[in-house]
Amino acid sequence: MLRWALVFLIVALVAALFGFGVIEGYSLLIAKVLFFVFLILFVVSLLTGSRTRDVV
Repeated sequence: MLRWALVFLIVALVAALFGFGVIEGYSLLIAKVLFFVFLILFVVSLLTGSRTRDVV
């Protein structure tokens, strides 16, 4: 998911460079959403992963 956020960020930067404002805006919005979803899932996985321990 972080890879897709970086891809959309690069698309937004290239679109901004060439003056495509609409594509740049939507790509930047998608990149932001994917990045925050990645952060939320990462924090949740850190919190839940520390609780599971194998007791023999």
